[in-house]
Amino acid sequence: MQTYDIKKERKDLYAPKRVDFEIVDVPEMWFLMIDGHGDPNTSVAYREAVEALYTASYAVRAAAKTRWGRVHTVAPLEGLWSAKDWTAFRARDKDAWDWTMMIAQPDWITHELCDKAISAAAQRRQLPALGLIRFERWAEGRSAQILHVGSYDDEGATLERLHAEFLPAHGLAPRGRHHEIYLSDARKTEPAKLKTILRQPVVEGGA
Repeated sequence: MQTYDIKKERKDLYAPKRVDFEIVDVPEMWFLMIDGHGDPNTSVAYREAVEALYTASYAVRAAAKTRWGRVHTVAPLEGLWSAKDWTAFRARDKDAWDWTMMIAQPDWITHELCDKAISAAAQRRQLPALGLIRFERWAEGRSAQILHVGSYDDEGATLERLHAEFLPAHGLAPRGRHHEIYLSDARKTEPAKLKTILRQPVVEGGA
């Protein structure tokens, strides 16, 4: 039985190089998602959202294996980030951040299977954020991305280079929300060794 792993199947999107920014075309994909606001380091809602997303994703994985005999590796945690004032994000003013945490699902996962898997998980574990999960498609299209190695708090310089140098030099402007994909487990990895994909949807029209 072959296991589907999005990190291996879509290396262009989940295994970029660290050398420099690159342009990719991101198709529509299915995600389990939860919205929230505030500092991810201190927000109870953030912690509950992440716990619920992993619980639901493993429940969906088990349900898909039982029903269809199809096995997949649970994808990495991802986050869409924004703030009413964009400078608050680049300055790491975390209390001002809006976030959508999410985990990608294979194309064969259905709404019906997700609903049943999450309901079953809710009977086993009392997690308040399970009821906040939605299953929907997310499309980004053309985007710039790079692999960041290091602490999350050290991302500011890379983001500044993206917006002040790379995008203007290529005639591009940011569009939509900043996207991060967490390839490392922050609970088990030293901050200096954390691997995070930084992605920004773009549009023609930069200076």
